[in-house]
Amino acid sequence: MTYSQRTHGVLLRRLIDHLDGAVEQSYVDAGLDYRPRFTPILRALLNDGPASIRTLSARTGVTHSAVSQTVSQMAARNWVSLEAGKDARERIVALTDFAHARLPTLQRCWAATAAASDVLDADIGQPLADVLSRALEALEQTSFRDRLAAAATLSGDNR
Repeated sequence: MTYSQRTHGVLLRRLIDHLDGAVEQSYVDAGLDYRPRFTPILRALLNDGPASIRTLSARTGVTHSAVSQTVSQMAARNWVSLEAGKDARERIVALTDFAHARLPTLQRCWAATAAASDVLDADIGQPLADVLSRALEALEQTSFRDRLAAAATLSGDNR
């Protein structure tokens, strides 16, 4: 039996590698020490001002743990500052003057990314974001774990 190497996981990782790798290189080319994963947090802070890790997680749809790790990376690169919140366990994240000074360059990079995304969407005949959103919505309705269990039951694999 021949097995395909084109599983969802492999395809998604390759897609992320293509997209994030190119976007990250565009930041390097623009002279920025910035990663694509910083963007949701930076935009949330731009839109709504300083916030706790928990609030940023809710605003961005990124897990608390991932936001915490990303904010640590951003702070190490001087994109954000961290201050104690009302509760000693809470940290408030804010953009630094360094970040504000680099916004025009970032915005040019974001505009180029949006334009390149539009071309990709045209090449594939539909907005990639719509396809990904529909997939996520379907998985929120019925998790992939539940789909696997149902498929195993139908195929007689009742482990």
